[in-house]
Parts: sequence; structure tokens; C-alpha cells
Amino acid sequence: MAEAGGITTESVAGDRARAARTMLDQVVLPGEELLLPEQEDAEGPGGAGERPLRLNAGTRSRGRVVCGPGLRRSGDRLLVTKCGRLRHKEPGGGSSGGGVYWVDSQQKRYVPVKGDHVIGIVTAKSGDIFKVDVGGSEPASLSYLAFEGATKRNRPNVQVGDLIYGQFVVANKDMEPEMVCIDSCGRASGMGVIGQDGLLFKVTLGLIRKLLAPDCEILQEVGKLYPLEIVFGMNGRIWVKAKTIQQTLILANILEACEHMTADQRKQIFSRLAES
Repeated sequence: MAEAGGITTESVAGDRARAARTMLDQVVLPGEELLLPEQEDAEGPGGAGERPLRLNAGTRSRGRVVCGPGLRRSGDRLLVTKCGRLRHKEPGGGSSGGGVYWVDSQQKRYVPVKGDHVIGIVTAKSGDIFKVDVGGSEPASLSYLAFEGATKRNRPNVQVGDLIYGQFVVANKDMEPEMVCIDSCGRASGMGVIGQDGLLFKVTLGLIRKLLAPDCEILQEVGKLYPLEIVFGMNGRIWVKAKTIQQTLILANILEACEHMTADQRKQIFSRLAES
């Protein structure tokens, strides 16, 4: 009976653990445990093979593994916390093993992440701090000194209701998210208050990541239709401005509809608009 119980426990654990290299670009479910090929030197026969992903393997590990959205570290294991497709990015510098693993999911609610560039709406001013709505569970704080060239005498002209394009410097579950509109060199680099004209609309987080991909053809086709200004926020907000209101609305409708279109359908729409 003891042997039968041991076999059952081992088979259940084996069913939960799945090889990450065979699950890339496939759907994973919350609670699954990821396995990677052996990255350490084999010690004797049977040393190589699939093993649970160890994030603190020490100096013996050939590559560093970074957990992205949808994955959580539990001891020396990597567990899936969201339903979606498993993605992997190889590390830079030509090193072998490791890299970044994350789950690409259609999440509607934005969770602030350090370094993300987002579009926020100023909702209140409290002393020297602006409260900015970024679509998360709580507003982010923005100091008046977090603008290029801002001093105590030269304050930025920011009013309640203005659109702000900035990035997070503090974002974790135990602290209030904090935004800035300057880079590490103190320059704006395109961040700051967005113009009064234009249209702000919200899309899914998956569409934002798709539009910001280096090989995205949608933006190339959209840029050929009309001259435009466009700002993407990782929190699912897009600000677009064209010469006329009609062109602005057309561009917004195209970007919203492109998420569920095939490449052939997009080509047909773009060709019709180009002819008109």
C-alpha cells in the first residue's frame, strides 16, 4: 500500500510539472509548475534532464532567469499565476540559458510596473504632489519637481484634468505608485503634459503590447493614411491626434478594431481608406 501511495503522489507531481520549452507560445493555467532543461553540469549518470526551475541555483547556473508578469517565485520553483500564453526572451550578451519568462494574457485591469510608460489623468493637487489616475487600484503620485527644468520658483503648469505621459519609478504592492516625467538624465524625452487637442481612448493591454512590438505592421500602415501624433501607454490608453476630428476618429476606430482582425482584413480596410 505504501508503494502504491508513493507512485500516486509522484505521478500527480509529474502531471503538474510541465517542460517550459514544450509550452512556449502555448496556453498555461494558474497553478502549473514550470520545468526547464538541466542548466547545471551533470553529476554522474542520470544527472541531465528536466528539473524544476531553480532561481537561486548560485554560481553553478549558466544563466539568470527573470520572472515576468503571470509568473511567481515560490521558493526555488516558478508557478503560473495567470491564464495565457507562455513567452520567452533569450538573454542578451550571448549567454546561454536563462532569459525572461512571462505569460501573455488578456488582462483588463492594469497593475503598475516599475519602468512602464503610462498615460494618466490629473485628478487632484495636494500641496506639492499631483494625484494621477493611471487605471490601477489607486492613483499615482507625481511631484512638481519631476518635470524637466522644474524648480521651486519655476513650477510646471499642470492643472486638474490634464493628461500626463510619464513613467513609474516606484511600483509595488506595499507602496503608493510614484511617477516622474524625466529620465535618469533629468530630460523630458517626450514625457510631460500632453496637448489639449486629440482623443484619448482605452484598449486592452494585449493590444498595447502588440502595437509596441518592433515588427508591428499596423502602425506602419496607419502612418501612411494621415499625418498624426500618437502616444501609447502601457496601462491600455492611447492618445491620438490628426489634422481633423474626422481623421482622428477614423484612426481611433481602426486601432480598436485591429485587435480582432486578420492581416488580410487589415489590408482591405487600409486600401479602402487610401482610395477614399
